[in-house]
Amino acid sequence: MKVYTKTGDKGTTALFGGDRVPKHHIRIESYGTVDELNSYIGLIRDQEINYHYKEVLIRIQDRLFTVGAILATPPEKEILKNGKPRLNIPKITETDIELLENEIDDMESALPPMTHFVLPGGHTTVSYCHIARCVCRRAERLSVHLNEQEPTDELVIKYLNRLSDYLFVLARKLSYDLKADEVKWIPEKQ
Repeated sequence: MKVYTKTGDKGTTALFGGDRVPKHHIRIESYGTVDELNSYIGLIRDQEINYHYKEVLIRIQDRLFTVGAILATPPEKEILKNGKPRLNIPKITETDIELLENEIDDMESALPPMTHFVLPGGHTTVSYCHIARCVCRRAERLSVHLNEQEPTDELVIKYLNRLSDYLFVLARKLSYDLKADEVKWIPEKQ
């Protein structure tokens, strides 16, 4: 199979189910941003970090492929003519969200309480987490926008919301583990 198909040369792309839409369609923006997020998470995983974090990040990357597939499937194309689901993959579940929540709780239990906003930075790996968090928030916003136009799996939006929280806490935990400075944002007095 060739990587290039030339079918998108005129600015359209195919969704699961065969419909063609412009490459700037909100559905394409949604799953394209999830793909971008997945790449940044791979960058975090490539850093010198705790093996457990790497395992969780691999699980997250797997789930993001599922999120992308769900977002790439218009609601009217979710079920095949034979009555079976188009996507023959595990869906996003509450268990996936609970994994993120449990990881957040575990990391937060080892961190000092947060009393101020923190400025992104302090270590390259921490900065990668903050970039991924911002991309995750964008993916969530785009998915919410898509959901306003066409129904989207509510667990996808919930998962992206929780994932951005996870990435924020992971950034804080990595700052702690790497003994990096966590710079508090204290607004200047007027």
